[in-house]
Amino acid sequence: MALLTAETFSLQFNNKCRVNKPYYPRKALLCYQLTPQNGSTPTRGHLKNKKKHHAEIRFINKIKSMGLDETQCYQVTCYLTWSPCPSCARELVDFIKAHNHLDLRIFASRLYYHWRPRYQEGLLLLCGSRVPVEVMGLPEFTDCWENFVDHNEPPSFNPSEKLEELDKNSRAIKRRLERIKQSRSVDVLENGLRSLQLGPVTPSSSTHNSR
Repeated sequence: MALLTAETFSLQFNNKCRVNKPYYPRKALLCYQLTPQNGSTPTRGHLKNKKKHHAEIRFINKIKSMGLDETQCYQVTCYLTWSPCPSCARELVDFIKAHNHLDLRIFASRLYYHWRPRYQEGLLLLCGSRVPVEVMGLPEFTDCWENFVDHNEPPSFNPSEKLEELDKNSRAIKRRLERIKQSRSVDVLENGLRSLQLGPVTPSSSTHNSR
């Protein structure tokens, strides 16, 4: 597997709200690790958006092309620079529904257009499925750094300091995701209350109240 450079990891998994000068595009990048339940060596790789295919769709196609043994279970962990868009969220949910032998976990460094209702729906679809999306924290950033980055190159930053900074920023992003989840819970409760139909009180119910 071709490893990421330390610079690519630093720039693309950067989870600050805004990038500092010199500005650069924060691209979609997906790192995956597939671990067979039988203890075999994990398979790792990374993908990015290509033409009209998002990294998540390329990942789905990559897993399908492996010809995995469907009688064996596999743990699949993905680290994404951006959370999936609504379309990719649906594709991921449908993919896992059709492949019960896969246990997929998704961790995102940043939330993609999280203030837009459609993108919130995509996040909620994942969170309510077998593919809950979570925000990367220190354990995930550390694992990504250790397994997907070329350490033979001189890093452009102190790894320990960078990982701590990423972890600090992730806490705010985690709170943001929790607010999105909670807003949906409130909406469901309000819609349920609106749908309640209270019938007229009958004489029997008014005179024979046990309490």
